[in-house]
Amino acid sequence: MDALIIAAGYGSRLADISPSKPLTPIAGIPLIELGIRNAKAAGAGKVVVVTGHAADRLEGALPALSDRVGIAVEPVRIGDWSKPNGWSVMAGAEHIAGDYLLMMADHIFAPSILQRLAKQGGADRGVTLAVDQRIDSPLIDPDDATWVETDEKGFIQAIGKTIPIWNVVDCGAFLATPELAAAIGEAIAQGKGGSLSEGMQVLANRGRAATFDIGEDENDAWWMDVDDPRAHELAEALAPRYLAGYFQG
Repeated sequence: MDALIIAAGYGSRLADISPSKPLTPIAGIPLIELGIRNAKAAGAGKVVVVTGHAADRLEGALPALSDRVGIAVEPVRIGDWSKPNGWSVMAGAEHIAGDYLLMMADHIFAPSILQRLAKQGGADRGVTLAVDQRIDSPLIDPDDATWVETDEKGFIQAIGKTIPIWNVVDCGAFLATPELAAAIGEAIAQGKGGSLSEGMQVLANRGRAATFDIGEDENDAWWMDVDDPRAHELAEALAPRYLAGYFQG
């Protein structure tokens, strides 16, 4: 299994901290490196990184990062990085055969989350999304979160930032099959902008979008979306604790 990390966006709310959001340091380690280390720990053999904004800077850092982590890292540059993130998923998926772990570059996780997510595949689904029932967590920005409504079996009914009803929150980590990129393409063909959530909704409408509840254990279920200065400050304080193995040595 390979991994795909979406790292093409501008990251305007972190621009005062770093000119490249994926390279923004968290207690001395770039966000993108934490994601790549998690992918390796979950069993990925290769990591595809979709670049866009400040692509030269990010791509220039990847060879040394690949050597440091000990995993192949392949950059894929998208032409128009201002397009919705589903376009990045489609671009990266072209370089991956079979199923893959999909992550956002600005999300960081306790290693156990991806390790457990990687085992959630099944013939009854085209994608599995890691979700958290702790929707009132102070680590979640309610104005920026992607909310999810699931049925009694844990399959997605609706997903998006503005849906009226939800019971869990999207953690930003997916176990994807080739169906996901195809579904994003279908959404675009229907006149949608091409967001990842729109592709997820296409699969949800078919009963093909499952979820994986990360649980409530303080250590195994810790995650953050590092999207603004407040979240960055929290991540610098908390990541060395919950990702301790990456900050030693």
